[in-house]
Amino acid sequence: MHRQGADDGGTERVERQISPTPGTRDHGSPKSWVASLACTKPKDHGLATELWTLSALTAFVHERAEPAGFPRLSQVPNMTVWRILQAAHIKPHRIRYDLEKRDPEFDRKKAEVLMVYQEVNLQNDQAATSSQADAEPVRSIITVSVDEKPGIQAIGNTAPDRPPVPGRHAAVGRDDEYVRHGTLSLSAALDLYTGEAIAEVVERHRSREFITLLQRLDERYPPEARIRVVLDNHAAHISRETLAYLATRPNRFECVHTPQHGSWLNLVETAFSKMARTFLRHLRVSSKEELQERILQGIAEWNAQPVVFRWSNFFDLELRRFLIVLMLRTTSQAPRRQV
Repeated sequence: MHRQGADDGGTERVERQISPTPGTRDHGSPKSWVASLACTKPKDHGLATELWTLSALTAFVHERAEPAGFPRLSQVPNMTVWRILQAAHIKPHRIRYDLEKRDPEFDRKKAEVLMVYQEVNLQNDQAATSSQADAEPVRSIITVSVDEKPGIQAIGNTAPDRPPVPGRHAAVGRDDEYVRHGTLSLSAALDLYTGEAIAEVVERHRSREFITLLQRLDERYPPEARIRVVLDNHAAHISRETLAYLATRPNRFECVHTPQHGSWLNLVETAFSKMARTFLRHLRVSSKEELQERILQGIAEWNAQPVVFRWSNFFDLELRRFLIVLMLRTTSQAPRRQV
């Protein structure tokens, strides 16, 4: 306890003394100089490290303090540098990932997708409160959310799993080693009214596989209905082959694309997440054929007890503005009563 108190007192004395020598201040205050160093990368100064650690930053401060005009910083302890970073709210050892907005029409496309979800939610609510709840509603527009989950690994065990043993082994025992048999892709359309999934398990993800899924949707739903597809901008979704097929089915499909780097707006991604946490979790198979069978079995069990996915976050200001503009446009185009 005595040493801790002595160390703290020494650190406080050093902090009070880290003012530049008169006539040598060229970089502002000592604390701002340390903070400015922390806002750079070590590689910017010829070092191999990508990010600062506290000890590395302190050592660099010791090395550069005197040439920078702050000789008293040449012996500051780690704790002083840490307190300077804390006061400046800087954590140079951490990375926070984000995604740059590269689509100039991001807000408009996002509002269009959310408007579709709003419409679907209203229709589902009306169907739930209808007096004819037992009757299947006739819809002129069917909305599905489409995407692909690539790279599902067909992993096999090198030894059989060992079941739990009461009182001895609480968990399933599994050998650390495994065998890779390849990968498959799951291409799925999520019906936003029923929660059912229409899925294809394929080797590759190309235009022809996507067209096959569109053909299944065409066969599944009534011919008089329009199929509205929410999907991202993958090359297979906007290829010449896909557009050529859509041209053979005029007024049958309506595509609503998510913005670039906005695939998180696609509700089927939520379904994929649930699949990864249920029947795809810890999956072990002996071949890709078995993996395909297990995935299709999981989809069948999914459809036996479907859950309707809903988008609930509609507070976005851009969406409100878009809806207001759409309402005004619809009102202006409505026929007016002659007086």
